[in-house]
Amino acid sequence: MEYLANRELSWLKFNKRVLEEAADPNVPLLERLTFSSIYQSNMDEFFMVRVGSLTDEEKINKNKRDGKTKMTPTEQLDAIFTQVKRLRPQVEDAYFSTMRELAPYGFEHVSFSTATKEEMTFLELYFKRELKPFISGLVVNDALPFPFLKNKELYAVVQLQTKKNDITVGIIPVHHEHSERIIPLGAGGKRFILEEEVVLHFAHLLFKGYKVTDRVIMRVTRNADIMVSGRDSEFRDRMEELVVKRTKLAPVRLEISDEFSRSALDYICKKLKLKNERVFVSRIPLDLSYLFSLEELDIPELKYTPRIPQKSSALVDTRSVFSQVKAKDILLSYPFESIDSSFIRLLRESAADPKVTSIKITLYRLARNSRVIDALCSAADNGKDVLVMIELRARFDEANNIEWSKVLQRSGVRVIYGPKNFKAHSKLLLIKRKAAGGSFDYVTQIGTGNYNEKTSRLYTDLTLMTADREIAADAEKVFDCLETDSFVQETNRLLVAPLCMRDPILSMMDEQIEIARNGGKGYIAAKINSLSDKPIIMKLVEASQAGVKIDLVVRGICCLIAGVEGYTENITVRSIVGRFLEHSRIYIFGSDLKSRKIYISSADYMTRNTIRRVEVAAPILDEKLKKRLSDMFAVLMKDNVKARIMGSDGEYVRAAAAEGETLLNSQEYFYDEAYKKLEDKKARADRMRANREKGTKAKSAKAPAQKSSKTTAEKPAAKRGRPRAKKA
Repeated sequence: MEYLANRELSWLKFNKRVLEEAADPNVPLLERLTFSSIYQSNMDEFFMVRVGSLTDEEKINKNKRDGKTKMTPTEQLDAIFTQVKRLRPQVEDAYFSTMRELAPYGFEHVSFSTATKEEMTFLELYFKRELKPFISGLVVNDALPFPFLKNKELYAVVQLQTKKNDITVGIIPVHHEHSERIIPLGAGGKRFILEEEVVLHFAHLLFKGYKVTDRVIMRVTRNADIMVSGRDSEFRDRMEELVVKRTKLAPVRLEISDEFSRSALDYICKKLKLKNERVFVSRIPLDLSYLFSLEELDIPELKYTPRIPQKSSALVDTRSVFSQVKAKDILLSYPFESIDSSFIRLLRESAADPKVTSIKITLYRLARNSRVIDALCSAADNGKDVLVMIELRARFDEANNIEWSKVLQRSGVRVIYGPKNFKAHSKLLLIKRKAAGGSFDYVTQIGTGNYNEKTSRLYTDLTLMTADREIAADAEKVFDCLETDSFVQETNRLLVAPLCMRDPILSMMDEQIEIARNGGKGYIAAKINSLSDKPIIMKLVEASQAGVKIDLVVRGICCLIAGVEGYTENITVRSIVGRFLEHSRIYIFGSDLKSRKIYISSADYMTRNTIRRVEVAAPILDEKLKKRLSDMFAVLMKDNVKARIMGSDGEYVRAAAAEGETLLNSQEYFYDEAYKKLEDKKARADRMRANREKGTKAKSAKAPAQKSSKTTAEKPAAKRGRPRAKKA
């Protein structure tokens, strides 16, 4: 169908938008290098997971077709490889052009063709003293098993010729535990060469008796698409085995730093069981992760203006967060508002509060040094009932979560895992506290992002904290089901996948379709990371055909093509890629603010989220918060700096400001707003303090002068105030 796009090719378009940031002249130079690195790490994960999955499908059922574009696994893989290779010149140009522009600031990625004689002498000594003692070259031949090449590790590979003119291959693992990737050559580390380049240049010194006839840096990417079911006592042990096993799965991609001997390359591909179309040549470093260390250099003019998450203007320091949430719902917006002064503070206060009896939370991805874990352990130490559902299958965070689960258990926390065959991706917290008369109060927190202090400064996310009892009752159901490996089948307020999310969403879309068909203004909007759930897509198409106006802000995958006549002409799709990763999810139904239904959620409009995971969406019930979210969405729709708009051909173009229109970067706008709200709050407090002080001084000035120096105690009893009788 002409209005549907392939999921994998749509993702590649998203990563192309990331690459555009690496080449954008308006992005500071060191930040451009960071975007180049992000593009590459995104591509690594894409090959490990999505290409790995398609590779498995190709072997198991080569005739299986994509449900949207009817492409077979082989057709999808061919299209992926073609598109990735087409992007390669742009990737290289972005890196080289940025390095050229950094040259006036002293930056230079030195090569052996540009190194000075003194540097050449230094590098030869460096190789002999710092590298050679710790590495060794392995001659590869059919008499010995082919060496195992680790996932994403760098190797120097050479073609060797013997005195008898026999041709063979030599492989050198580049990195060792005592070495540093960046070898500084001057200018405070800004002039540098990479370790693998030095090893490759002097590789011949490791192969005595051979002549090196060709050489290249090589990097293998391996399949990482593994899913383990279970939740029993041995589940964690099996997950630990999985983490090790995944590093040894079949290769799905081979990258080389230059053209290489055809015969030697064919030999290596044969040993790795890779076809030639899975070989990718790159003139830039095969691993750009070292660029993050350059970005850490203190050169303000080459980086974004520093931004600091602000305290939420909705909270005060003089009262507990729990009591403030009990009085009104509170919405937090990261990274513009601080997680420390709000959510972490709530956890810490609850851990120490003697009236708090229980804390229940779902954890998916955590920071390395997690203050969330510290607070939960403290709560358990203080005798509270602490239940933590930690998802051990959070891809690439398995090892981290396994270790945190052990820490929690040692502190007396009750640790459970996600459902046997489903991941629990929800971001949910429920705190129970004793109230007067033997009853209990509850605070429920529902978020769009992980309980991760690091990413809360890098991702845009939303958090709702509420004392609504119906929401708390629904949250309790979620935790009850997580404990019993079952699913919530009915809710009052929350939307809970896998059984109580997609259908309510479709029903709310039907309501807007009915409004439009009756001559009203139907409206549907969403801010999500991905859109691939076909029933939702088809419902959006139906809504568009009925005249419903639909605004979508989709950061990544979007399998619906907007603006196709007769199908999606009433749909606009925008993607915002900028300084912060857009991660929040907002669902909006209805054009009238008073009757509008708004939710925030952990779930994207993807099948894996709506019916294959445990996810939670929370309604925004407070009218002020509904207006705030509506206003936020309106700002996103006006972004004309970092937004791209999808055309009817499925391609994206940058949103352009109209003549005379003010440039609006939504992320910077929200940061400015957070700063201003806190400044306004402080100004109000200062005015109130000044008014109180002014009133006190005025009262003192008007007070009558004392006629006697006698103290109150010296006055006759009849003239002193008497205590009133207490009421019964």
